[in-house]
Amino acid sequence: MGKKLTIYMIDGTEYGPRIAEIGNWVGKAFYAPRTTISKVINREEFDNPGIYCLKSNSDSESYQEKIYIGEAENIKNRIKQHLQNSKKEFVEMLFFISKDDLLTKTQIKYLESRIVQLAIDSKAAEIENGNIPSLPTLHEADKSDMEYFLDQMKLILPVMGFRFLISSVVKQPENESNQPKQEKVLLSINSNKINAKMYINDQGFIVEKGSQAKKTLSKSCTITYRKLRQKLLDTQILKDSGEYYEFVEDTIFSSASAASNMILGRNSNGYTEWISENGTPLKNLEEN
Repeated sequence: MGKKLTIYMIDGTEYGPRIAEIGNWVGKAFYAPRTTISKVINREEFDNPGIYCLKSNSDSESYQEKIYIGEAENIKNRIKQHLQNSKKEFVEMLFFISKDDLLTKTQIKYLESRIVQLAIDSKAAEIENGNIPSLPTLHEADKSDMEYFLDQMKLILPVMGFRFLISSVVKQPENESNQPKQEKVLLSINSNKINAKMYINDQGFIVEKGSQAKKTLSKSCTITYRKLRQKLLDTQILKDSGEYYEFVEDTIFSSASAASNMILGRNSNGYTEWISENGTPLKNLEEN
């Protein structure tokens, strides 16, 4: 079932502050580049309790962004503290509040703990939080409400340019037994030396756990792919298994070529390198 997402651009520009809301959801998301915060910080949204995310450039070669996640009883006061902190050189801010002002301190701490844990598990960005806040105890009904609130936050985050919850590896849903089973069409890398399998689903191009990858990258590999390889090693998605590296989890790639590049250690065309059981290239499978 689809959802209606409404985005209001406060100053009418594509790069300025904006508000996002989902139909029939009590929450609201507020985004602003650091350079525009002074123009909007006196808006009433900033006087609410909520969860906030700060994005800055990553210090690591493996990631494109660094994220700090926090909670506050008054967003304005906390953001001002971060603005005055020379060690917090964030470039973008996003926070979530409740439109009905009913989020309690315990509920906010629950959301903070869950998001930090999900962010670390996703292995998609450098997470600045030093530790995972303890998960407070909620009544069953409150917990259900907060998980729904969290689901809407997860939908809005990437739309606002915060992609740190988009996992690098396949996560099985908690209610997996209730999920409809999808038949996987397995593809193999076109090589007699390397054993690697891939399937495709709504998340992307998934290299299966146990697949092999060459240890060395050729000079033809771009900086982007070298950073991707380093990220896979740093997050221990790729581990040393002797002659080759081995994928220890089902790993998501944005393209068939990114997957084949990581496996073959060179620039490649994934639509010809990945083949079916009968040797048909992926590009011909998509045409049928």
